[in-house]
Amino acid sequence: MIELASYLRGSWVSGQGAGSRLFDPVTGEAIAVARSEGLDLAGALAYLRDVGGPALRALDFEARGNLLASISKAIHAIRDELLDLSIRNTGVTRGDAKFDVDGGTATLSAYANLAKSLGKRRYFVDAPGIPLGRSPRFHGVHIKSPLRGAAVHINAFNFPIWGFAEKLACAFLAGMPVLSKPATSTALPTFRAMQAVVQNAGLPDGVLALLSGGVGSLLDHLRSQDVIAFTGSAATGRRIRGHASVIAHGVRVNIEADSLNSAVLGPDVEVGSDTWALFLREVAREVTQKSGQKCTATRRVFVPAERIEEVVEGLKDRLAEFPPGRPEDPGVRMGALATPSQFPDVLQGLKTLAESCRVAIGQVPEAVPAHGVFAPVVFVCQDPRAVRVVHDLEVFGPATTLCAYDGRASEAAALVAMGDGSLVASIYSDDLGFVGDLTLEIAPWHGRVLLGSAKIAEYSTGPGLVLPELAHGGPGRAGGGLELGGVRGLDLYLQTTAIQGSRPVLERILDFQAGN
Repeated sequence: MIELASYLRGSWVSGQGAGSRLFDPVTGEAIAVARSEGLDLAGALAYLRDVGGPALRALDFEARGNLLASISKAIHAIRDELLDLSIRNTGVTRGDAKFDVDGGTATLSAYANLAKSLGKRRYFVDAPGIPLGRSPRFHGVHIKSPLRGAAVHINAFNFPIWGFAEKLACAFLAGMPVLSKPATSTALPTFRAMQAVVQNAGLPDGVLALLSGGVGSLLDHLRSQDVIAFTGSAATGRRIRGHASVIAHGVRVNIEADSLNSAVLGPDVEVGSDTWALFLREVAREVTQKSGQKCTATRRVFVPAERIEEVVEGLKDRLAEFPPGRPEDPGVRMGALATPSQFPDVLQGLKTLAESCRVAIGQVPEAVPAHGVFAPVVFVCQDPRAVRVVHDLEVFGPATTLCAYDGRASEAAALVAMGDGSLVASIYSDDLGFVGDLTLEIAPWHGRVLLGSAKIAEYSTGPGLVLPELAHGGPGRAGGGLELGGVRGLDLYLQTTAIQGSRPVLERILDFQAGN
């Protein structure tokens, strides 16, 4: 059995006690163990602050970007090994494993390229600033400089590489050292990637740490200059926000949580059109990719009431292209759920939806299927205003619900908003009036909105692909956070400070030119 050590204070160390076991979700075999009991977590955070922080802040953006490029290369060099570990530890197909691993290295590379445009600076200045009085000498500017603490990244089980990489990219480029805490149940790929990074990326001492196993007392040792970025359940997010040290020290917290994402089919879309094909393709992908275990997966699909059965027939054909099964079997395109502990939760969720909605595609199993492989299930809800569970319950597996609406943008917007905030919504229509009205109505409830139409049908990346250039996060139930979005993703790790004084002094100490 593999022992997942932690990397703290520049060394690999193992904890004590029984620890937590990691399983192959398909076979049920225990494959690794992670122990964090007895580790010096206070010392680990202090080392990041005192050793890693100064080292990163001494580098300019371009040099930090070079570190990200080195991390990306180190992870890519063991890509095949990571794919095999992902299949074994998370039950995904090889294609879904690539989605995670390649998404992580691509995000690191994207931020490495962004760093080149930021140049030799170590902080941001909003030059030329603002005159503050009758004399042009009295001047004010805002700067953004890296916090003097450590960034604690608590990642979700479903993306052990991408989740690790996307948070790391923003923190490193901003100039903050990182302690990464992967979800224990699927930490094996992250652990192996970290081994490669430590050995081959050439990082300065103290800029990166890994905690394998339970979080233990970690949050007790946080201070005012530290940051938490968390991805996971809303319940855990609330516990983090309410932790005594977080409250006492005003620790910044960014949360990406549950999300009942939506897709809306416009009434103008004709069967067989390019927009129709795009809609079916992307809904089917979101049901099946990583067995529906994505924070961006589409959980509610709003369809004009008279089109429901046409959509059901279209999705049947599309979903048939993704046969489920053991991920190593030839021809399988959808694997198992990631951890055995989730099997009963998903089963109960399916049964709960079936109490209020019609099962239109697939079937709700009586018991957990063999090897944790759940076949796709599509429900139909004819009156989504009256069926609250559709907007409250996220079944984190290969399932979605078709919800009827009357074809008006205002009605679709009201129903979408019943999800109380989501990461992403998609609108499929070629009617500019419908698209414009619906987009502006649902934008405040979402971090991202994808507009699917015939014009972009062959180019669309789909709602489920998180791009480093665009913001990732959402209001309300989705956690109220924001990650990525290019340079916007750095703001979590930077303090905005207004500096006012003599313009020549400001120009000199902050190295900018205010002009006349």
